[in-house]
Amino acid sequence: MLDAHRPMLLGLAYRLLGSLHDAEDVLQDAYLRWVGVDRSAVAEPRRYLSRVVTRLAIDRLRARQAARETYVGTWLPEPVATAPSPFGPPVEPPCGPAEHAELRDSLSLALLHLLERLTAPERAVYVLRTAFALPFAEIAGIVGRSAADCRQLHHRAADKVAAGRRRFTASPGEQRRLLDAFLAAARDGDLARLTDLVADDVTVWADGGGRVRSARNPVHGADRVARFFAGIHGPRRRSAARVAPTELNGRPGVVIHWPDGRRYALAVAAADGRITGLYLVGNPDKLTRLAG
Repeated sequence: MLDAHRPMLLGLAYRLLGSLHDAEDVLQDAYLRWVGVDRSAVAEPRRYLSRVVTRLAIDRLRARQAARETYVGTWLPEPVATAPSPFGPPVEPPCGPAEHAELRDSLSLALLHLLERLTAPERAVYVLRTAFALPFAEIAGIVGRSAADCRQLHHRAADKVAAGRRRFTASPGEQRRLLDAFLAAARDGDLARLTDLVADDVTVWADGGGRVRSARNPVHGADRVARFFAGIHGPRRRSAARVAPTELNGRPGVVIHWPDGRRYALAVAAADGRITGLYLVGNPDKLTRLAG
């Protein structure tokens, strides 16, 4: 029975946690609970399993938030390949993002990073309502709150997300165009072109986890971001890196391979014809599924 609902449950856990590794651990714990439950007492297995997965994910999310102070640098979600890749085996995407636009959008690294601003209950209600379109009465049964409480939690969460979400409204095609142009300008060391491609208040978030060289603090502003990437990929170094375009979390991205074995996944957010955010994940623990 759990296998029948696995895609939905994996997608739910991943959106709640931003980590496919943690999501799979939660599903394993849910399986153990399912094995021990009296099936005759479970009228709706999907709802029961959703409740178990959500509550396990909330517990794990709270523990992670409490321990976040020990993480080195910026924490970013684990990127996942959501389309066939030319450089690695297929990866099971969390809850088939191609099913409809809402599911695809709710997977983006930009949104998952934004959801880190929410409390664990806010995030659970927001994901269940926004990504899976569940009624508040059903959400209430899953998270153990009243429907009125869930409405209020969703309202607060939506307000926190709204301002940031307006900064990544570009279509996938526009994101790909901007990302390709940005990397080409970086390889040429063209600071003027790089600056023109990004918003004035653009930010780079880089997650090395203390395992690889990476900016430990966000890099803000068009000039600083342009110089940051020109320094990494400029003319003196552009022949060293291999850039493999792919689809990450339902959106255009690339995986950058360096000769010394380091890899970085890069995705962008964009709006109004310019890049508004760049998400650079280099922590090798978060890249094990991006083979090649």
